[in-house]
Amino acid sequence: MSALHDLTLAEQAEAVRARAVSPTELVDHHLHRIAELDGLLGAYRTVDAPGAGRAARAAEALLLASTGTDGGDGLPPLLGVPLSVKDTWPVRGLPFTAGSGAFDDRIAPADATVVGALRTAGAVLLGTTTAAEFGCSSYTETAHGTARSPYGPALGAGGSSGGAAVSVASRLAAGALGSDGGGSVRIPAAGCGVVGLKPSRGRVTPAPGTDAFGLATAGPLARTVLDAALLLDVMAGSTPGDAGTLPALPAGHFRACAEREPGPLRIGVLPPADGWHPEAALACRRTAELLLDLGHHIEEAPPTDPDEYLPDFTVLWSVLAAAVPVPPEREELLLPLTRWLRACGSAHDAVRLYTATASLTATARAVCHRYDRYDAVLSPTTDTPPLPIGSLVDPDSPERTFTRMLALTPRTPLANLTGRPSMSLPLHWTPDGLPIGVMLTARHHREGLLLSLGAQLERARPWHHHAARQEALLEQARQASARTGQVAR
Repeated sequence: MSALHDLTLAEQAEAVRARAVSPTELVDHHLHRIAELDGLLGAYRTVDAPGAGRAARAAEALLLASTGTDGGDGLPPLLGVPLSVKDTWPVRGLPFTAGSGAFDDRIAPADATVVGALRTAGAVLLGTTTAAEFGCSSYTETAHGTARSPYGPALGAGGSSGGAAVSVASRLAAGALGSDGGGSVRIPAAGCGVVGLKPSRGRVTPAPGTDAFGLATAGPLARTVLDAALLLDVMAGSTPGDAGTLPALPAGHFRACAEREPGPLRIGVLPPADGWHPEAALACRRTAELLLDLGHHIEEAPPTDPDEYLPDFTVLWSVLAAAVPVPPEREELLLPLTRWLRACGSAHDAVRLYTATASLTATARAVCHRYDRYDAVLSPTTDTPPLPIGSLVDPDSPERTFTRMLALTPRTPLANLTGRPSMSLPLHWTPDGLPIGVMLTARHHREGLLLSLGAQLERARPWHHHAARQEALLEQARQASARTGQVAR
């Protein structure tokens, strides 16, 4: 058998059901790997070894009490599989800081509904992962630490689900729960060479929180498209009071989508724009060529000018930051970008907020109409490969930081505005071995189509062999850290 951490989420779930590995063995292996490597990577905010151990033993007892191994035994689908959860989702009994030093002493009293769904599915939660403060930024550099790309310790992981993406890419978890309000799952997925899926609005409940303006949703991060489908099958569901809900789907619906061919599709490809790194443009072009080879119809799609939505989007983004209830005496603990956003948000009155929301609704309708003729739209996820840590932050101007951040990811917020599903796939790598994500966005409620198409692309151009280079880089970094006695966190 391969090293346990090299098994995909689907393979780990199957190995547990087949009694090839016990849940306690699987979880202990991942906890040992976290202890050995996470000081270099900054993936985890809190590691819950005692809680993971208890959950693993409970999974083992359930497994031992079962009589079958063929999937018809009533065992939960993710029994014993170790996962991580972004620190913007409450996990009962663990610190719940939302990436902020202002909430260092806050403990979650109960699980988020989607976290409870993972537990019900049998998953073992290893801990919570480093997140950008309040999910406000497309990088993950906080008072709690910095999430670093496993493809270079000087490179950022992206954000705001940076730690979640690192935990998956470096195989410190089989999969992760993130969240995406403007690209926060897809951006770090691109920077870390993994799959990141933003589901349709209403697919996953935000409870106990709200979906406010409908921008943010939970989303899975995984090493394969099938793994992402398995996670979405478990995560999908609504709760009374949700602003948007979708009908329940049959068990295993998204897995079935990932395991079937998509059939010929019409794919719109966005043309290169100013600011695209040559490797990002190459990633898009090569993926379009691959799609054509696979029998799909390819045509150039009209671009969307970020100026159509960014001014109003910034209003909503800043109001969401301002709405987080921070005690006045703790405001000074916030990062400069967060403080600036909160000041901007607090300056907007109700009329400005309403007009921005109405304007974005009209823009979202126009964008949907623009792309309705396509089954999916293709573009790079971000405009560049992973960037050096600190390169987006202007210490003297949070406003310039925000401008730089949006310039890097001008297309990811569109799926949040429209509510459409969108997925980043690690289909391209630079000559020096850095991942470049490509993004596919489908019509409303068509995650199944994205998963079918993504799995077809993965079969045609698999990316798993890049893990060997990453493992070598991690070993080099670990040895260097051991020699110097320093930890890059």
